[in-house]
Amino acid sequence: MQIIDITPAVRQGMAVFPGDAQYKVANTFKISPECPVNVAEFSMSCHCGAHADAPLHYDETGAAIDELPLEDFIGPARVIDARGSGPLCLPDDIETFLTDVPARVLLRLVDGLDPMVWPEGFRALHPETLTLLADRGVKLLGVDVPSVDPETSKDLPSHMVARARDLRILENLSLSEVKSDDYELIALPMKLEGLDAAPVRAVLRKV
Repeated sequence: MQIIDITPAVRQGMAVFPGDAQYKVANTFKISPECPVNVAEFSMSCHCGAHADAPLHYDETGAAIDELPLEDFIGPARVIDARGSGPLCLPDDIETFLTDVPARVLLRLVDGLDPMVWPEGFRALHPETLTLLADRGVKLLGVDVPSVDPETSKDLPSHMVARARDLRILENLSLSEVKSDDYELIALPMKLEGLDAAPVRAVLRKV
C-alpha cells in the first residue's frame, strides 16, 4: 500500500496570507547537564500550511472546526489536474473528469509553489466550479493554493457557495507530485475547540 504525503512542511519564515500570523518556534527546555529533554513551543495562524476551513471562517454563526464530523475528511477522493492559464478554474476545466466522481475532489491548480514566497495572483476557483462539484455530490474540495478565492477577493464568492452547499474545504495542499487518479484521502483537522480552521496532516493512499 502506497502512502503519499500531500502536506507541505511547516517551517519558520514560510509565507502566510499578508498580515496573518507567522509561524514561530522557541525552546521551552533544551537538553543540557541540568535538563534531560528538549521541549519546543510554537505559534501560528490556524490557516498556516495545509489546513481545513471551518464554516466559522466565513460564516459568523457557522460550525467551528471541532464540530465537523471526521467522516468528511476520510474516504475516496479524486485528484484532478486543473492547471491553466486563467486566473480562475472554470467548470469546463474539470467537467470531463467528474464521471462517477467520489465525494472528495482535490484540484491541482498550479505547477508548484515556493513555500517561502507568497504566491501573488494564484489561480483560484470560479464559484460556479464549486456549484458544479456540489451538484455532482462532492462534499469536500481541496486545492494546492492558499484559498479557493482570489487573494484580493472581499466577498469570497467561492467560500459562499461552500457555505450554502455545506462543502468542506482543504487549502494549501501539496499536489505537484501526485498523478491524477482516485485515492483514499485522510486529512484529519486538529481538534481546536471553537476555532475557524485547523492544520491537517493530509495523505493519500493508493489501494
